[in-house]
Amino acid sequence: MKGRILTSKAVQSFKKYLREEEKSANTIEKYLRDVRAFTEYLGGAEVTKEAVIAYKSKLLAENYAVRSINSMLASLNSLFAFLGWTDCRVKSIKLQRQIYCPEEKELTKAEYMRLVNTAKQKGNERLNLILQTICGTGIRVSELQYITVEAVKNGEAIVSLKGKTRSVFIVKELQKKLLRYTAEQGIQSGFIFVTKTGKPMSRTNIWREMKGLCKQADVNPQKVFPHNLRHLFARVFYGIEKDIAKLADILGHSSINTTRIYIISTGNEHRRRMEHMRLIL
Repeated sequence: MKGRILTSKAVQSFKKYLREEEKSANTIEKYLRDVRAFTEYLGGAEVTKEAVIAYKSKLLAENYAVRSINSMLASLNSLFAFLGWTDCRVKSIKLQRQIYCPEEKELTKAEYMRLVNTAKQKGNERLNLILQTICGTGIRVSELQYITVEAVKNGEAIVSLKGKTRSVFIVKELQKKLLRYTAEQGIQSGFIFVTKTGKPMSRTNIWREMKGLCKQADVNPQKVFPHNLRHLFARVFYGIEKDIAKLADILGHSSINTTRIYIISTGNEHRRRMEHMRLIL
């Protein structure tokens, strides 16, 4: 157990390992953020299983969400496996599967439409089309870079992320809107959604612009972030098709269990369905 100190050299080696494993930039950033938080907690002390368990208890005491804690522990367990400190790995907290989504966190189709219309009213055509592109294809915000002029002309984007490749179809109405936009902006090839300097729009830029729509659109800011558009796509698709395996393929999920999280309904919807069962005489 002697000498198990988390040095900056060890963290850099872990970062190199994650890159070699072809983890996405966002995943690497998240893992390293979790590792640095744990390193700060240790304050130079030795890494032991007891220390990791104590850190786990600290996060619980500070009322972190269980899913967040488990995600942090997964990052640390990955680090320990890389360093050969497997005896320091700890178990995640058992969490009962969530059967419904809190209504205050679920973006509705009506709210989405208000956001789109507000972006139009503000004259922000780029944001208007970003909202429609994410929600109309189900892509991750990090996958917007694959929506290029060439992809739109083909009506299909080939997305390569997290070691997987999949086709993302661009419906005709969205295709027309995007081609009109590129013609107006003089974008002849490559990325469509770019900043003034020509760089792809970042997650932070998109998130900030989306938040700027909330007040005028009368939508709770807690519901407004790019990934919620992907969740809305999933719920609408599943409501029509009722095929979770097909939806998993479209979203690029390796596990159907991940897809299940996307199609969780609100508690009020569960309540309405129970009312319609008419089992109380």
